[in-house]
Amino acid sequence: MAKLKLNQAIIVEGKCDKAVLTHVISPDTVVIPVNGFGIYKDKAKLKLISEYAKTVGIILLTDSDDAGLQIRNYLKNCLRGCEIHHVYVPNSLEVEDTKVDILRERLQKFSITHDLLSQFAQTNNLPIDRTRLFEDGLIGSTDSAKKRLKLLKVMDLPNNLSTNALLDALNRLDYDYEQLSKNLDC
Repeated sequence: MAKLKLNQAIIVEGKCDKAVLTHVISPDTVVIPVNGFGIYKDKAKLKLISEYAKTVGIILLTDSDDAGLQIRNYLKNCLRGCEIHHVYVPNSLEVEDTKVDILRERLQKFSITHDLLSQFAQTNNLPIDRTRLFEDGLIGSTDSAKKRLKLLKVMDLPNNLSTNALLDALNRLDYDYEQLSKNLDC
């Protein structure tokens, strides 16, 4: 199977994550391991990541555990206003333990650099927003957390995603209202 060629730089936690990506992406795709929490002190690496984020965009691909989420949030906060795409591995997995086919699928879907609005204009769908999540009972009701966990499980996404990260994933995975409804009824 052909390797994916991506314009964006892929940001991962460590060298093992980078190594597993060699099976999925072409050698000319930039992969930057942040060495876990070492990114907090590595200003030079943060500056490099920032330059990629400003020019070609970045894809954040961290583990689905609390440490991965913490690193993801740190980078997201440091890079506000830059082009950041989020790719998630299934719940309870580390990037290096994720099957190559799953990584390929997730990177294919998130590597598209076009504007979300043009994507939805082409498909005649509106982006899923907080209002829709509220109407569907995913936020603002007594059993919202339970419904969100159910949806995240159906979508094979980490169960610790914030509401904003869930919105991003729903919209970038091309879920339309009918697909979302089906998943809520499972």
